[in-house]
Amino acid sequence: MTSITRISLLAALFVLGGAGFANAQVKFGTVDMNRVFSEYYKTKDAQDKYSAAEKTANDDLNGRVETLKASMKDISQLNTDIQKPGLAKDDAEAKKKDLQTKVAAARALDKEIADYRTSKQKGLQDQFLRMRKDIVDDIMKTVNDLVKAKGYDIVFDKSGLSAGAVPVILYSRDDLDFSQDVITTLNKNAPAKTAAAK
Repeated sequence: MTSITRISLLAALFVLGGAGFANAQVKFGTVDMNRVFSEYYKTKDAQDKYSAAEKTANDDLNGRVETLKASMKDISQLNTDIQKPGLAKDDAEAKKKDLQTKVAAARALDKEIADYRTSKQKGLQDQFLRMRKDIVDDIMKTVNDLVKAKGYDIVFDKSGLSAGAVPVILYSRDDLDFSQDVITTLNKNAPAKTAAAK
């Protein structure tokens, strides 16, 4: 949605809201979704799980890279040994066979590392998107429940930005913001440890 479309939509809402004042008061509310997202205890839990999964993947990847480095060092040493003058023919043939085996293994490991990196990056991204969706779903359910309970007609996300990176809501009274109510409701079932930390 372009910033012009957003402005037009907001203008239409305010015009409709203004028309509604003749018969009934339109109740506006705002929520700072960025604040709600960051202060929801499940967000921290999700970040911790993601960081742990990322560290495990990186440790595993680094282990494979170190194995490849050691293999490349062995290959370099074999190449040096093969070039030595006076090396017996049988020894040279044995080292060449060993070299071919190590080169093939190194190539296979290099491909395995590239495939692993790609699959792990995709897996981590999918995990992040799933966790984010679950959190956003929780937040939206809570916001919608509070909207119904408090009788809001229109609610804006005060953290939203237009296409020009300008806040969509340039100003709103503090008493219209019910972000804290959303945060309190979301965190009422937080584990004792998380609640104590807050």
